[in-house]
Amino acid sequence: MHSVAHKQRTSPNCFHQPQKHRCRNNWRSSVPGNYGERSSLYDSSSQRQTTNTSGVFYISGEKKTWQLERQHPLWWQGWNGKTKKTYSCSPPTHTHAERYTILPLHHIAIALGEDKAMACLVHRPRKLMQLSLLGFLLLPFLFLVVLKPRLDPSSFLSLQVSVRSSIRIEVVEEKTSSSDDHDDKTMDMPIALESRPEEKKSATYAAEMVQLPPPPRQQNHSEMGLVTQIPNATKDEEEATRYSAAVPSSKISCDFSQRRSDTCIMHGDVRVLGSSILLVKTSTDASSSETTWRIKPYARKWEAPVMELIRELPIRVASEASETPNCTARHAVPAVVFSTGGFSGKNFFHDFSDVLIPLFITSRRYHGEVQFLVTNFNPRWINRYEAILKRLSNYEVVDMDRDDRVRCFRNAHVGLMSHSELVIDPAKAPNNYSMADFRELLRSCFSLRRKSVRLGGSSKPRLLLMLRKGSRSLTNKRAVMSLARRLGFRVVVAGPEQTKNLSRFAVVVNSCDVMVGVHGAGLTNMLFLPANATLIQIIPWGGLRYASNHDYGDPTAAMGIRYSEYEVRQEESSLVKQYPIDHPVFTDPLSIHRQGWNALWSVFLDRQSIKLDVRRFRGVLQETIRSLPR
Repeated sequence: MHSVAHKQRTSPNCFHQPQKHRCRNNWRSSVPGNYGERSSLYDSSSQRQTTNTSGVFYISGEKKTWQLERQHPLWWQGWNGKTKKTYSCSPPTHTHAERYTILPLHHIAIALGEDKAMACLVHRPRKLMQLSLLGFLLLPFLFLVVLKPRLDPSSFLSLQVSVRSSIRIEVVEEKTSSSDDHDDKTMDMPIALESRPEEKKSATYAAEMVQLPPPPRQQNHSEMGLVTQIPNATKDEEEATRYSAAVPSSKISCDFSQRRSDTCIMHGDVRVLGSSILLVKTSTDASSSETTWRIKPYARKWEAPVMELIRELPIRVASEASETPNCTARHAVPAVVFSTGGFSGKNFFHDFSDVLIPLFITSRRYHGEVQFLVTNFNPRWINRYEAILKRLSNYEVVDMDRDDRVRCFRNAHVGLMSHSELVIDPAKAPNNYSMADFRELLRSCFSLRRKSVRLGGSSKPRLLLMLRKGSRSLTNKRAVMSLARRLGFRVVVAGPEQTKNLSRFAVVVNSCDVMVGVHGAGLTNMLFLPANATLIQIIPWGGLRYASNHDYGDPTAAMGIRYSEYEVRQEESSLVKQYPIDHPVFTDPLSIHRQGWNALWSVFLDRQSIKLDVRRFRGVLQETIRSLPR
């Protein structure tokens, strides 16, 4: 502990000042840093920041020890320079402040994250206390000596002194998200945390030939009792030896039969070097004719143009460990490998349908004890969905294309399991996970309060009108808003600018009872709606009902959301100004579909805007407001 070169006597009114000013003018220290700066106690031998609760200081050359306690004879007071919050324990009111010596040890780090609490320690002579303590300790001994002959040995009680205490410390937690603003949240942190109950065992996943075992939960307790995360990788030689000695036989199972994605599951000595994945066989492994596989870990394999943008990862079986590079990072948790290429970061619907929901299906069973390895690494995408990724994995995402380390795992899952657009099939998912579980994860990530719709007696339901710019825009949006208000809705309008801040907009969506919008990626925000809310999808002209239902209508049932749709007639479409009334666009829209995706997109999705017939749309809104639960 950095020694304090001088002592200072506090004034009699030190402990009688207002709390946030208490002892403020009496803090002076030879430790570097002035009042209000971030500094810490340092170990003079190693120059490391310390969070120990005891230490040594010197007063006039005399060595003293201190112990951070909550009670007599030593008190401490902390002041947080960032949040202007005080943490203090004052001496008993019957004592006189002049009898105490203030030891200006400057800042003390007590598990407050980035915030440090300034502290002054109070010391008083301990002779009387030591005598009292000695007498107190002698009482049980005298009791046993005098009374033991009269007592039956079986009547003794087993007395146990509890040493566990819980100090409530008010701290400020700074959330990290894609938002530009940061919300401060006050929470209580106990000194000792209970271990989390063991999660229920995984159910058998029928669609996978090999089930990855759930990883062991590991916890590390610091001296202050706070649970901290053990680093996922280690270079410790003893651990490396233990890891190598216990490597199981190698197994690999690849499934290329699914429509949406390919997956390979590996057990044994799995080594990842950049974009190459090796499985080292042991001497007891059965021989296999196939030793090389190639996989693109993106869940949209039927769309060839998109898959051309995804890096192909080679998976190779090596017969000898000597043929493979040595491990430089060993991981005690499984790896999940996926891509953030393709549509990732370009389309909100595909962010969830192609990556986030498949990632949830694949990794949720590990309860955070899993390492994500990402190819086609998209840093903006990672930052935007950081809150979700941190709920699924306790470790930093690794850019495997640029990683120069040889990372070794005992289990790896390359590629993501995917069932359908915005849908999880519980019969195929590990642990029978469902969309209800995924939506619960989102509520936790973004602190969404409303779990289901329940209107009060006279409260107006909130209607969220999703607006688009350019293609598929509503040209008479003001008339639609006016209609909704006349029918009794409180209208909330959101355009592309309002949806950029995901964490903030998720809260807005969750506050609404009805969402209305033209078919498009913005409707994916229905994921944040409370249960029993209603989605009204406006389907553009052009035979798009099947595709619209597949993308947004069908998934609502698994989400617990009500669904209604409004199909646009040709007179409500801007296409009447671009094509004659006898054109196949109106007489045979499916003939445009048969020309391929590019033709369909160009005509019906990219060039069409909509002017709703508000008299016809009125009936949809009336039925919706009547059906809302109250």
